[in-house]
Amino acid sequence: MTNIILFGPPGSGKGTQAKKLAEKYHFLHISTGDLFRAEIGNKTELGQKAMSYISKGLLVPDEITIGMLRKKVEENHDVEGVIFDGFPRNVLQAEALDELLAERDQRISALIALEVEDEEIINRILERAKTSGRTDDADEEIIRNRIKVYNEETAPVFNYYREDGRSHTVYGVGSIEEIFDRLRKLIDSL
Repeated sequence: MTNIILFGPPGSGKGTQAKKLAEKYHFLHISTGDLFRAEIGNKTELGQKAMSYISKGLLVPDEITIGMLRKKVEENHDVEGVIFDGFPRNVLQAEALDELLAERDQRISALIALEVEDEEIINRILERAKTSGRTDDADEEIIRNRIKVYNEETAPVFNYYREDGRSHTVYGVGSIEEIFDRLRKLIDSL
């Protein structure tokens, strides 16, 4: 089974590329953002808790995120692979993900980071705000805080998986198809 973490700051294109990769390789696409939005949209207690963090540009606490992820993985145990989009967001989550996969005699095959400059990310998210309906996408201060939180808390996950050679980078600027082609070539070489 192939398990890939598609990695990068908010607005780097993870969601767009993860959907394309999941379709090409017949993998399950698990987006923590989609999981959160479903809970928020259904106005569950978990969704309301998650929203109180997301609306401030903060990360949702690990125990909430990991519980949702465990449920999703267990519901889809018969897939050929999984693309994790937006998870793990810190080293503790990476360790928890490794434990969850180890219970199933699996591991992360690769972490693939999309490299995109901060100003490009800000422009992408502000543009996305025009159609996303997400208020956090329209506030540059919140976007900059999300990038800061990513750099401080999430970026170390790259080093966590680099220690045993599983971290890779792909240039995340260009057309959707150009970026997809770079990702596909890397995945095919693994």
